[in-house]
Amino acid sequence: MIRKPKLMALEPGPQDDLEPQVAEYFQKCEEKLGFVPNVFRAYAFDNVKLKAFIQMADDLMLGDSGLSKTEREMIAVTVSAINHCHYCLTSHGAALRQRGKDPELGEVIAQNYRAAGLDRRQKAMLDFASKLTETPDKIEESDRAALRQAGFSDRDIWDIAAVAGFYNMSNRLAAAADIRPNREYHYWVREPLEAAAPVPIEPASTRAVSGRAPGAASASPRRRSNRGG
Repeated sequence: MIRKPKLMALEPGPQDDLEPQVAEYFQKCEEKLGFVPNVFRAYAFDNVKLKAFIQMADDLMLGDSGLSKTEREMIAVTVSAINHCHYCLTSHGAALRQRGKDPELGEVIAQNYRAAGLDRRQKAMLDFASKLTETPDKIEESDRAALRQAGFSDRDIWDIAAVAGFYNMSNRLAAAADIRPNREYHYWVREPLEAAAPVPIEPASTRAVSGRAPGAASASPRRRSNRGG
């Protein structure tokens, strides 16, 4: 029996009084997931930082893109595997198992995406995300050209880099604070999806916290994704 761990090793301050929109979002997480992801609780000492984190994560992972939602989770897991991020590997590994409807694929990518038998497009995508994580100073035009040859547009390449960059940041903050993942993630989609109970992976629309913050510019319009999942 594993003892319930602390949320994280740091105590940056007491929980802020959640703004009504954020409190509503937390409630929707409880209703749809059965818990509030610990990374949100970790940011809850500051409403501004919490809202910014949710807005950025929502836009990158759920917003319109030429990358499918599954492909974006693949990037998050690949980056987190390189960085050995316990929190993100656990949470996004669970999300990838659900998104991809294939628990084996999710596990293999968490261990070594090169062993996953990915198609040329996805392999090129993860090769780029991997290099951007390990040796960003070595990125050159040939790397971008390889993505274009695999079928990615320049906007897609931007999105690959944005997701990889965001999770490199998140991995480092999670490591610095030792943010602990919710235990529930470990049990998500551990058998073929058709035999497993459905697990909601999008707790709620983040419109409640993604609206324009006081004094902030409105978000850029999103384009429609031409890829499913």
